[in-house]
Amino acid sequence: MAVQRSGESSYQIEGVYLGQTAAVVGPKEGEGPLADWFDRIWPDEGTRYPSYEKAEQALLSEAESIALDKSNMTWSDVDVVVGGDLLDQLITTNFDARSHSRPMLGVFSACASFTEGLALASLILGQGGPSTALVTAASHHLSAERQFRFPLELGYQRSPTASWTATASGVAVLSTRRSDLRIDSLTIGRVLDWGSHDPNDMASAMAPAAVDTMVRHLEAMGETQAHYDAIVTGDLGRFGLTLAQHLAAEEYHVSLGEKLQDCGEMLYDIQQQDVHNGGSGPGCSAGVFSGYFAENLRSGRLHRILLVATGALFSPKSYQQGESIPGIAHAIAITRQEEGQ
Repeated sequence: MAVQRSGESSYQIEGVYLGQTAAVVGPKEGEGPLADWFDRIWPDEGTRYPSYEKAEQALLSEAESIALDKSNMTWSDVDVVVGGDLLDQLITTNFDARSHSRPMLGVFSACASFTEGLALASLILGQGGPSTALVTAASHHLSAERQFRFPLELGYQRSPTASWTATASGVAVLSTRRSDLRIDSLTIGRVLDWGSHDPNDMASAMAPAAVDTMVRHLEAMGETQAHYDAIVTGDLGRFGLTLAQHLAAEEYHVSLGEKLQDCGEMLYDIQQQDVHNGGSGPGCSAGVFSGYFAENLRSGRLHRILLVATGALFSPKSYQQGESIPGIAHAIAITRQEEGQ
């Protein structure tokens, strides 16, 4: 096990592996093009629970149980849980932790919380601390809309650039025990603020941070996009992807090429499901990675990806006070081990 620093905030990791993953999603996500890749699809948004906040906690708990079952593990085998969500004071993550009572590290990078969790857990395990970590992230469309925008009962008109917060949860087991998938490297993002003020256009707030992190990661590792089968952002959507390509070319003189994909664009049929720009929320990249990308890495259809989830760092209070919306992105590279490696 070892962690070697490369550049300002990039690290090469040895001896940390990605084990089993689990993804549980809501009905709208289950109607999208990735339906076959999820472990479980809820028939509704959780109307059986007394609140949508309680439903979000149940969504996370279910994904955790599936990941542990697939790993033939119990909670006592988990040394530390690293998780995050969108709600005030991380109530989804922290209230869920009441049931498992394992050592807990709560993280917040908004929609980038999953890659922050993967990065933090990789650094901790790689330095010879805990040997097993559970990395989690969750979001719920209805709880997030109520907190950050408007109650849906108002029937307000969504703008074309608006994202659809995913009802989804993703969980990944990281371990020092050897497996087919290893954590190769990571870059911790920095907060960038290009003056965006519109909570219905978070792609414009997040795209600069996404490109900055991707470019810094490639430079620190001495790589190009050709080293990856896919470079995957979290929540930029179709407008954000176009903006990221433009920023990379104009500001950094780098072409990200056709390998750039986005979990929020992949999660839904954007035209048919009326999600406008695409998906967002911590559960978006967590669910798409834990379902689609992890399984494609295990099967050998993909051999190496760079996951770069993005977060818009604002709150209802900061928005009401006229603050701009800063963005952040964290990157983590995952590689499928070839036989004999």
